[in-house]
Amino acid sequence: MRWRRVVVRGPSMSPTLADGDVVLVTFGARPRPGAVLLVRWAARPGQLSVKRAVRAETGAGPALWEVRGDNPFGSTDSRQLGPAVVLGVVRCRLWPRPSRLRPRPGEHGPQDQPGSEGQPDDQYN
Repeated sequence: MRWRRVVVRGPSMSPTLADGDVVLVTFGARPRPGAVLLVRWAARPGQLSVKRAVRAETGAGPALWEVRGDNPFGSTDSRQLGPAVVLGVVRCRLWPRPSRLRPRPGEHGPQDQPGSEGQPDDQYN
């Protein structure tokens, strides 16, 4: 497994994460419903996003998930872009308020919320 720092851009994961937060992502980790993920969209291959896992897409391969942003007023997510390819699981916020991000058990994710764009601190895009 690999770890990488990612800078969150945009309001889609508010209040969980804010624009400019730095998070630690584990690549190769197994996603679970309610976890915060780093994803890529087939419709927007150059864009990375940080979203909450809702459910795995059945019959679509292990890495495709329906995801949503935590902010119901500022997210573009699976409702508009379809299932996302999971790149990694967000484990914790490193800055500005270090804290562990835990999955929300039993939650299927926000129902009406858009997304946060993630950008690794080394500008990998």
